[in-house]
Amino acid sequence: MFKGLTKNFRLEKKGLGRTLGDLERAIMELLWNRSGITGKEVFKSLSQEREIALTTVLTVLERLVRKGLVNKKKGEVAYLFSPACTRDEFTEVVSQEVLKGVFEISMGSATASFVDILADTDPDELDRLSLLIKQKKEELEMKKKEI
Repeated sequence: MFKGLTKNFRLEKKGLGRTLGDLERAIMELLWNRSGITGKEVFKSLSQEREIALTTVLTVLERLVRKGLVNKKKGEVAYLFSPACTRDEFTEVVSQEVLKGVFEISMGSATASFVDILADTDPDELDRLSLLIKQKKEELEMKKKEI
């Protein structure tokens, strides 16, 4: 779906900064809040927070288009940029890709670590996890019966 999102996963960063550069993250946050805007509008908004060149913003927008994160559509006067997915869809895809990579190292250890971390950070999520596991098992059983 998206190209190279977890290729340079940065453990030392937080949130979306682990998969996106600082400027990429800022642009995506802006587009998730104000879809269908021009590169110049992105630049004007970002330049209020940081010193940046219009050409830099346009280059990063094009990079996000190539990665499949941003759609580019010809408007009446200029190209319009909008996110190719919602923030939730993005985080879901990234989460799945990261977990796949971790599970490839050691499925058993990764699963146990996941449950331990979940218990330490938000014990209520263990109940949600149990429900999700139950639902997935039921879904798989239904698929088996269809075959």
